[in-house]
Amino acid sequence: MQQNKLFVGNLSWGVNDDQLKEFFSQIGAVTEAVVIVDRMSGRSKGYGFVTFEEDADAQKAVEELDGKELDGRAINVSIARPRAE
Repeated sequence: MQQNKLFVGNLSWGVNDDQLKEFFSQIGAVTEAVVIVDRMSGRSKGYGFVTFEEDADAQKAVEELDGKELDGRAINVSIARPRAE
């Protein structure tokens, strides 16, 4: 069970992959940060995923960054649930 991938919700429309990675890198090593965009319009869907190298850093990010402001909006941070559930 992967515990190092986070779901990040309530992102402002202006946040891109790089900003997301930078924001979460204050906690630990981020291997991937992706803002999900609408294929047709290219606009952000307002959520994304961040993957840490270490499970412990992902857990710490949930504790420290959930509810914090990124680009003026309080973001929701939680361990990502696998799609297969």
